[in-house]
Amino acid sequence: MINLSLTRRNFLKSAGLVTTALSLPGCTSALQFGNSSRRPNIVYILADDLGYGDVGCLNPESKIKTPNIDRIAQNGIRFTDAHSGSAVCTPTRYGILTGRYSFRSRLKRGVLGGYSKPLIPKDRTTVPSYLKQHGYHSACIGKWHLGWNWPKKEDNPKQIDYSKPISGGPVDIGFDHFFGISASLDMPPYIYLNDKTPTAIPIKRTKASPSPAFWRAGPIGDDFEFVDVLPKLTRKAVDYIDDRAKQDDPFFLYFPLPAPHTPIVPTDEFKGRSGINPYADFVMQTDHTVGQVLDALERNGLTENTLVIFTSDNGCSPQANYKQLEKAGHDPSWVFRGHKADIYEGGHRIPFIAQWPAAIKPDTDTDQITCLTDLMATCADILGEELTDSEGEDSVSILPALLGKAPQPIREATVHHSINGSFSIRQGKWKLELCPGSGGWSAPRPGRAPEDAPPVQLYDLTKDISERENLAPQHPDVVKRLTNLLQKYADKGRSTPGKPQPNEGKVNIFMGIPKDRLPELTADYGIAVEN
Repeated sequence: MINLSLTRRNFLKSAGLVTTALSLPGCTSALQFGNSSRRPNIVYILADDLGYGDVGCLNPESKIKTPNIDRIAQNGIRFTDAHSGSAVCTPTRYGILTGRYSFRSRLKRGVLGGYSKPLIPKDRTTVPSYLKQHGYHSACIGKWHLGWNWPKKEDNPKQIDYSKPISGGPVDIGFDHFFGISASLDMPPYIYLNDKTPTAIPIKRTKASPSPAFWRAGPIGDDFEFVDVLPKLTRKAVDYIDDRAKQDDPFFLYFPLPAPHTPIVPTDEFKGRSGINPYADFVMQTDHTVGQVLDALERNGLTENTLVIFTSDNGCSPQANYKQLEKAGHDPSWVFRGHKADIYEGGHRIPFIAQWPAAIKPDTDTDQITCLTDLMATCADILGEELTDSEGEDSVSILPALLGKAPQPIREATVHHSINGSFSIRQGKWKLELCPGSGGWSAPRPGRAPEDAPPVQLYDLTKDISERENLAPQHPDVVKRLTNLLQKYADKGRSTPGKPQPNEGKVNIFMGIPKDRLPELTADYGIAVEN
């Protein structure tokens, strides 16, 4: 383990990196890479419900072709032990942009909807607001799903006035530009927003649609077609890259895709291309989107000094039709147990691949554990800066791992959350899950675990990657140690070194354990549980 008392800057020095002072607007120092000292552009592509096993460069048994995602791996590095902080969308997105676990916010379980209030307050530092302080231009293009304030009609406060601008959205928390949708593509209202303003006023409603092209009933704009959303967002992202290539300042493009999440709506060009099912077709279209972004960078001469990260917000959804995929010999979770929503690895172990030719060696791998909350601290390290105590409380820089200069574990431990609020903590080979079942949609679902199932689960992932042999009864000392560490993280309001910070409301790490089972924690593991 690394010495966590080291500052980020000192750790970089101890890892052999070079920090060079530069006279750049809004930036006092930056890392020197190769022949370039210019701050790198950052492109962050976030797929929606894409499984670890769906990506060819991570799963040799994948039956879905992903040549463009694989292309990033060939030019860069594959993280084989990367995780989202949550097994569902909204909390993961919160963590990416704030560097803070979402359970510290008001959202203790589940996700937001298309009409939800903002989850990120204006006074919280975000990745785009932080980078803006250092001269970056930034854009969010795609699926937001973090809430904003819809304006209300003056004569009827219960109705939304779509002719007026929203507040509390991407542009208000640091982004210079936004184009996209309010939440998941299956959640109303079905309209685009350009910065703060809807591009069309919905004057009709769409009916709910069954799977796989599933969406809920709701208002829809006359310029909105479900099948056209991914292509349109892709064009907007490419246009943004083309435009920023003409400018002198570096840029940050956050590109959260609406795919391959439901509605599963591949275009005619991709229908049937996989030979498996519509989900596999949609994954191939998602890969094509990635290729268009990479091509735009290459065309504009930006590839060398652009950090491109491709990842997913959580594991694959059962809406992908696992039975059809299994018939074709494909498993979106590969060797991992569970899927989206679960506390098991299939819920939160996700593809994470990065390229940055100026700094990252091509075609490399790392088994360093990383979490999607780590973007903010990584950006700070790239700039040669340090975060304040109230910024990125759960963010750890992965820059040493990107550069192949991290011989020791970067993270002390990593926390995960399931859809029902169940907690898990991972440290080294050990993974502790504070619930008797999946905490999500896989069997055993919450409330349906066998009566004799221990209230907690402990797995040695070096010997049991599929999480089948619960070792909690045999290792009560490990259960207690990891539970105490998780409680410490909850109480301090952070999992990184620094002054304690407040959470929004009480954090109950035992939320996933039935109340009548809590006394067993004291009897079997010596863990004190507050009533």
